[in-house]
Amino acid sequence: MSVSSQPTMAQYELSSTLAKYLDKHLYLPLLEFLQAQGIYAEEDMLRAKIALLQNTNMVDFAMDIHKDLRQTDDVPAAMVQRRQEVVQRLRSLQAAANPVLAALSDPGVRRQLRQDRSFNLQYLIEEHGISADQVEALYQLSKFHYECGNYSAATDVIGEYRLICTNNERNTSILWGKLAADTLTSDFEKANEDLQRLRESLDNQSFATPLMQLQQRTWLMHWSLHVFWNIDNGTNVLIDLFMQPPYLSAIQINAPHLLRYLAAAVVVNRKRRNVLRELIKVIQQESYEYSDPVTQVSRSYCSKCIKVSGCIFWHSLL
Repeated sequence: MSVSSQPTMAQYELSSTLAKYLDKHLYLPLLEFLQAQGIYAEEDMLRAKIALLQNTNMVDFAMDIHKDLRQTDDVPAAMVQRRQEVVQRLRSLQAAANPVLAALSDPGVRRQLRQDRSFNLQYLIEEHGISADQVEALYQLSKFHYECGNYSAATDVIGEYRLICTNNERNTSILWGKLAADTLTSDFEKANEDLQRLRESLDNQSFATPLMQLQQRTWLMHWSLHVFWNIDNGTNVLIDLFMQPPYLSAIQINAPHLLRYLAAAVVVNRKRRNVLRELIKVIQQESYEYSDPVTQVSRSYCSKCIKVSGCIFWHSLL
């Protein structure tokens, strides 16, 4: 993308780097933020958004952007055809999943459900004639709602599917989906709860290889940036997560650019400056891989500390 103004901001903004670790729906708000800031040319931003939406079912949104880009009320026939296909597929999935949703909405059925998901699934199959295909349609419906940008509907369907999902890998997948959907509806408190559940799931996966765990922890930290900066006490939670040895290792191996956000969280949180020395040590170790004004300023703060009787006073931060 060509730079229209503020070249320094364009030089240090990390959207293209963050995009590698974000779901495309979570990347869209970053593009909208950059568009509002005017860092890049408007036409480039619109083209980037259309390119991103091509791999989603958000056809109406893509049509609106196309109209803005081309300054026209007409849209390509391919978009119209794509919209028809999306609507047809959505109706098909809704029809297939409706028997499961109807059963789960019955108060009498809900009273029979237990914490044991295997029991719940078997109960629905034996007592209410629910088939495995209908259960699978419920999962696919949640994904399809999400791909259409119907995040609230996706969250609702995910909640129902979780009651009967017995596959550990699938359970992890729907935790990712719920985290993204709650984030995109700006329900950050629920998203924070999703993060904690997902972190526990990732840290205790028995089927994941060390490389897979490393990759998933890297993704989790990137997704958490949407959440931690939008909740009370969020910087504390961010510091606690990022400074955990497995996650700090993931930063050093996969994503040293996350040191920017960790450094910012520590600097603005007076109660957590006790971790600044450890953080600066990591920043110095990784400076050959990554450095920006935030990490550089954090290093300069360290040089201004005064140690007196075991206490550190950060004059430049008080």
